[in-house]
Amino acid sequence: MTAQPELDVAPAGRRDPEALLDRLTALPSRADRLTHREQVPARAATTSAWPGWADPDVVAAYSARGVVLPWRHQVAAAEAAHRGEHVVVATGTASGKSLAYLLPALSDIRAARGPRGQRGASVLYLAPTKALAHDQWAAIRDLGLDVRVATHDGDSTAEEREWTRDHAEYVLSNPDMLHRSLLPGHERWTSFFRSLRYVVIDECHHYRGVFGAHVAQVVRRLRRICAFHGSSPTFVLASATVADPDVAARRMTGLDVTAVTEDGSPRGALALGLWEPPLTSYQGENGAPVRRPATAETADLLADLVIEDVRTLAFVRSRHGVETVARRAGELIAEVDPSLAGRIDSYRGGYLPEERRALEQDLRSGRLLGMAATNALELGIDISGLDAVVVTGYPGTRAAFWQQVGRAGRDGGGALGLFVARDDPLDTYLVHHPDALLGRPVEGTLFDTDNPYVLGPHLCAAAQELPVTVADRELFGPRMREVLASLVERGLLRRRTAGWYWTDRARAADLADIRSAGGAQVQLVEAGTGRVVGTVDGGRAHGTAHEGAVYLHRGETWLVESLDLDEHVATLRRADVDHTTSAREVTDIEIVEEREHVDWGPCRVTFGTVEVTSRVTSYLRRRTRTGEVIDETPLDLPPRTLSTAAVWWTVPDGVVADLLTSSGLAPADLPGAAHAAEHCSIGLLPLFATCDRWDIGGVSTAHHPDTGVLTVFVHDGHPGGAGFAERGYRTAAAWLRATRATIAACECATGCPSCIQSPKCGNGNDPLDKAGAVALLDALLREAPPAREAAE
Repeated sequence: MTAQPELDVAPAGRRDPEALLDRLTALPSRADRLTHREQVPARAATTSAWPGWADPDVVAAYSARGVVLPWRHQVAAAEAAHRGEHVVVATGTASGKSLAYLLPALSDIRAARGPRGQRGASVLYLAPTKALAHDQWAAIRDLGLDVRVATHDGDSTAEEREWTRDHAEYVLSNPDMLHRSLLPGHERWTSFFRSLRYVVIDECHHYRGVFGAHVAQVVRRLRRICAFHGSSPTFVLASATVADPDVAARRMTGLDVTAVTEDGSPRGALALGLWEPPLTSYQGENGAPVRRPATAETADLLADLVIEDVRTLAFVRSRHGVETVARRAGELIAEVDPSLAGRIDSYRGGYLPEERRALEQDLRSGRLLGMAATNALELGIDISGLDAVVVTGYPGTRAAFWQQVGRAGRDGGGALGLFVARDDPLDTYLVHHPDALLGRPVEGTLFDTDNPYVLGPHLCAAAQELPVTVADRELFGPRMREVLASLVERGLLRRRTAGWYWTDRARAADLADIRSAGGAQVQLVEAGTGRVVGTVDGGRAHGTAHEGAVYLHRGETWLVESLDLDEHVATLRRADVDHTTSAREVTDIEIVEEREHVDWGPCRVTFGTVEVTSRVTSYLRRRTRTGEVIDETPLDLPPRTLSTAAVWWTVPDGVVADLLTSSGLAPADLPGAAHAAEHCSIGLLPLFATCDRWDIGGVSTAHHPDTGVLTVFVHDGHPGGAGFAERGYRTAAAWLRATRATIAACECATGCPSCIQSPKCGNGNDPLDKAGAVALLDALLREAPPAREAAE
C-alpha cells in the first residue's frame, strides 16, 4: 500500500474504536445514552502512475515524503487540470486532494519561468479560513521546492503584500481578500493576473447560502479581470463532502467542469455512535423538562478520552460552547490527574494569528491530547494521529458532519466518531432516525447567484474595477440589466454609451460584506482600557452583544455592559458567572408577493416574498451546567425590517372546523398548535436545506390578515432570501412529515426543547400545544403528495 503521510507524527493512544465505545458506555448512568452504533468498513487504496508531464523535481519531492505512487483520483484530477479542463475533485477526507492540483500547478510554475527566474505562471489558492491557507503554505514549503509561495490575508504586513504582488508564484488567500484587495487593486497586480494559470477553490462546500452567492459573484469578477489582463485560468475546486459536485462547481464558477469523485485512497474502519444526553430533574420554561446540556456531556466525554490517552477533537457549534467545553473538561481531568490539566485547550475564530498557529502546532505535535474547536478546524487542516472526534450538535449539514468526523483516523488507522445531540428537535430526530444522518448522501450546495441584494453590490464593485458592459451579462446572469437599472436609479452607477460606471469616490467593495450576516462589525471593547476583545457580526449584535449578554474568550468570561448601535461598539468587563444568555425576539410578517403554490386538497403551501419586522425584546439566563432557566430580562432595542423569501402553509376554516370536531381541540388551542408546529418545522428545516435554525425564522397565527386563515410562515433571515425557504417549499411533504414525527415521538408529555420549544421564541414559548400540533399537521398532510427525500 502506498504511504502518503500528512505529518511525521506517530499516532498516540491508539485504541480499538469499538472497544473504546464500549468503555464509554460502561457506566450504568450512561447505558441508555447511546441510541445507535455502526461501523464504516475500511477501504484499500488504488494507485496510478505519475503523469509523464509532471516536473521530475515535484515528483521527487513527493516521493521523499512517502508518496511512491499517487492515488488514482489524484492523477485523474491532475490530468484534467493539466489539459485545461475546469475540474472539481470530490473525494473523502484525507484523500490527498491537494496533490491533485499541486502537481499541475507546481509543474507549470517551474516550467514557465523566464531565463532569470521571472514569474511566468502563477496560481491563486482560495480557502475559507486563514488556518487552512497557512496549512497549505506549510505543505508546499515542506516539499522543499524553489517555488515562491506567499499568503495574502488580513495578517500580512504591507511589505509582505508588496513582495507577494511583485514576486510570488503561488498566492494563498481567501475570497474576502480577493474581493477587497486583489480585484479593486488589479492594476497593481497586472503581472500576476496576466500570468494566472490556475485558481484553486478549496473546501468549496463551505460556500453556501448568502455567503456562497457572494463568493460566486467574486469568482465572476475574477474571471472578468483575468480576461482584461489576457489570461484564462483553469479552475480547480476541491471538497471532501459535496453532492452533485459538477452542479455545485458550475454554480460557483459559471463554467462547465469535469467531476472526479471515485476515491482511490485507503481508509481505516470508523466506529460511529449517536449519543443523547438524558432528561434532568430541572425545569425550563413553563415547567418543561430539559436535557443535560450537550456541552456538559461533551466535556465529560472529552475528559474521559484524554484520560485514556486518546487524542480527541471535540467540535462545538458556538464560540461560547467551545470555551465552556474546554474549561470544564480541564477541570474534570485535573481532579483525576493534575498533570493532564494543561493538555486540553480551545480553538475558534477571534484568536490572534500567533495564538491560532501555536494551537495548531500543539495539536499536531501531540502536546495537546484534547481540543474543543469550532468548525475552524472542520476543514482540511493537516492534522494526523487523532483517534476520536466528538461532534456536539448537528453542524448544519451531513456534509459538515462527515467532514468533522473525518478529522479522526487520518493516518489510516481505526477511529471513533461520536455525535452528541443538543436539546433540539433536529438533533433529537437524528439520534432516533439514524438513517437520516448516516444513510443519506451529503447535500448539494445551495445559493442563489441572482439574488439582487447580492448581485447589486458586486455590480457596483465590478464597475469600479472596470466599466460594466452588455457583454458582461454572460458572467452576471439574466438579471444584470434589471439590477443595473435599479443601481442607476439609486445614483450608485452612471449609464454611458460604453457601459455602466461607478459614481462614488468610496470603495464599492465595502457595499458587499461577503462574510457578514448583515450590518457592520460591532467591536467588543473592554471597559476602562478600550482594548478590543473581539468582534460580532452586525446582523447578530442585537442577539449576542446586547446589555447583559455573556461572552467568552480563551476561557475568560465577559459581561456586556452596553451596546451602541450607532457607533458599532459594545462595552464589556470581565466577570465570573455560572450562566449563559440567549436573546428573544418578536416578529411580524406581511406577504408582498406569491411566487408559487401547490394545493394539498383544501390546504395550500406557498413560496413567495415577505417583509419581516423583528425586535429583540428580552434575554434569558440559563445555568451553564444544567440548562435551567434563571430569569428573563427585558431589552429595549430598535426594530429591524427585512425583505426576504418565505414558505408558508395555510389551513382553511372548513378543515379547521373538522379538526376541532375530530380532535377535541377548542378554538383557543389553535394558536398554540400552530406555534408548536412552526417551532418544530424551523428546527427540522436544516435537515432539508443547508442552513442553521438561526439562519431562518417564523411566524404563526390562527388568522393572518393577508390570508384570512390559519397560517404558518418560515422565512429566510437574509435580505432577498438565501434559498432555504425555497428548499423547504420544494421538499415540503418530507419536511413537514418529519416535523410531525418528531413532535409525536418525543418522550415529553406536553412539549420541551427537544420538540416544540424554541430557544429564540419571543413569546416565551407560550402558547404551545403539542397534541394540537400533531393534529394540525395530520390535517395539513392528509392530501399531501408522497414525501421527497431530504437528500434531493
